[in-house]
Amino acid sequence: MFETILIANRGEIACRVIDTARKMGVRTVAVYSDADRAARHVAMADRAVHIGGPAPADSYLRGDAIIEAALQTGAQAIHPGYGFLSENPDFVEAVEAAGLAFIGPSARAIRAMGLKDAAKVLMEEAGVPVVPGYHGDNQDPEHLSGAADAIGYPVLIKAVAGGGGKGMRLVERAGDFADALDSARSEARTAFGNDAVLIEKFIQKPRHIEVQVFGDGQGAVHLFERDCSLQRRHQKVIEEAPAPGMTDEMRAAMGQAAVRAAEAIGYAGAGTVEFIVDGSRGLRPDGFWFMEMNTRLQVEHPVTEAITGVDLVEWQLRVASGEGLPKCQDELQINGHAFEARLYAEDVPKGFLPATGRLAHLRFPDGARADTGVRAGDEISPHYDPMIAKLITHGATRAGALRRLSAALRDCEVAGTVTNLGFLGALAAHEGFAAGEVDTGLIARDLDMLVVEPAPDTRDIALAALAAMGVLDATEGATGFTLWSPLTRTVHLHRQGDEIAVRVQSLSAEAHDVQIGDTTVEARRVGGRWQLDGQAAANVAVSGHLVTVFDDYGLDFDIVDPLDRAAMAGGDRDVIEAPMPGLVKAVLAKPGQEVREGDRLAVLEAMKMEHSLLAARDGTVDEVLVEEGAQVEAGAALIRLASEDEEGEAA
Repeated sequence: MFETILIANRGEIACRVIDTARKMGVRTVAVYSDADRAARHVAMADRAVHIGGPAPADSYLRGDAIIEAALQTGAQAIHPGYGFLSENPDFVEAVEAAGLAFIGPSARAIRAMGLKDAAKVLMEEAGVPVVPGYHGDNQDPEHLSGAADAIGYPVLIKAVAGGGGKGMRLVERAGDFADALDSARSEARTAFGNDAVLIEKFIQKPRHIEVQVFGDGQGAVHLFERDCSLQRRHQKVIEEAPAPGMTDEMRAAMGQAAVRAAEAIGYAGAGTVEFIVDGSRGLRPDGFWFMEMNTRLQVEHPVTEAITGVDLVEWQLRVASGEGLPKCQDELQINGHAFEARLYAEDVPKGFLPATGRLAHLRFPDGARADTGVRAGDEISPHYDPMIAKLITHGATRAGALRRLSAALRDCEVAGTVTNLGFLGALAAHEGFAAGEVDTGLIARDLDMLVVEPAPDTRDIALAALAAMGVLDATEGATGFTLWSPLTRTVHLHRQGDEIAVRVQSLSAEAHDVQIGDTTVEARRVGGRWQLDGQAAANVAVSGHLVTVFDDYGLDFDIVDPLDRAAMAGGDRDVIEAPMPGLVKAVLAKPGQEVREGDRLAVLEAMKMEHSLLAARDGTVDEVLVEEGAQVEAGAALIRLASEDEEGEAA
């Protein structure tokens, strides 16, 4: 076994690897960028080495700097985590050329599965079923369009390199193919440096079921399946294991196909074989097809660990150090059911825009496993994926595990940034999902009901007002309140465009009457705990001018200075601003151009994705304030429309 390993990654996966290495008595070396100097994974590791600037290209994608750090610190092996260099065969060869072990598959295996078109040919030869489609070298748009016609619409355009939904477009009509192809290629070129695509038949009621495999170069086993069908824009949201509705016959067929795929390339280490499944007629052994193989550990690996009792990172270290597979196939069994929910800093009402911010308060529930790379006080950086944590629950049954997931989401507390907690909670409570009726289109079909913003009740508002006044932690006499001399104060709160005036009459440090409109809420501290109208108060966090009440997955209120109320009025519909820091990928508007509400005026690249910026109203472009290629901060004015008064005068 290795004495020291270097982890060529960051965030929750680096922390996850460190946890297992520590249990095995293996020392760890972390690497970090300028943005991660104070990160959790840096604090957890035995040693840490600075490797460059905050952009991944200047740090976590610098294979030479990572290898040098391993050599300088005496590491014998490098664990790549997932993302960054984890599936880069050139990096694997460089690691081995430096005399180090790579904790993962060979460069040859990665190359064999790295391009989706070549991988599908290989899988066909190995007897693994593949989706009907065009995987050839001819990338002429007319040829690709003809291939789509031959396959039959709807079709998927997919980048041959990479993953994560980037460079992927669904095309339902022949007339939309050309624009979709241009868009997919542009995104693929940016994300992967390769704009080649393949065309696949789109399965009408698809399920995404993947099989965890593990090999030692001589043979392979599977650790059963995970259902990753709950997706939004091809990004996984909640994963589970095993797949609901799975039959023994189909599990055996998928497992055998996945093992054939791994053994066809002499696979060593952890990998995932992803299948698209036709769920329109239930799960059948003839209704699944190979999509791709991820030659690394997956984000959702904890659900497999939960149902098998296997530590996959421990297996990775053992096999990479020269040991054989720790278990054979008949020693692996399924125990219960598990779910994983991905908690992100993102603004759901604004189209799931990735968000930044300082985590003023962070508490994970006791009843769930939380894999995280952040702590209270940490910043969510614009340079990396905005994941806060993965919440994993396990139960004897699917229903039990789902109840635990729902409870864990309700009990999770995050303040300082917007999150998708409410969205995850709505998914966990979705009747169809609870019944096991899952497919990749579920979220899109029911999106409106899943993103409904909760309305705070009077107790939430009262609690926010008391927190804003700073009286929740006060003791009798600390604030000067007395029973015979009541103090009355009005607090102004702001939430989602509305200002709320709250009148608080403080009878003592432990008794307040809070008036919201015509309703009065009685706040009393009983036995050291606050109660509102006799009900236990929710937890609350205050950070600067922001109050977060941990009810309905977190309700944010701004504390308003009355002198600033005018400045808090509605946004300026004349100005298109950058919703987050990013790179201006395209400017589509020109001065004098007539635009309609919803027209795309610019494209911003941020958080590894492209975001279209749309006109908020009909009008005329007055000024274009930014050029393509510019790096901008959140709130930067990009395009200005002529004011409606100016347009009226011109008319």
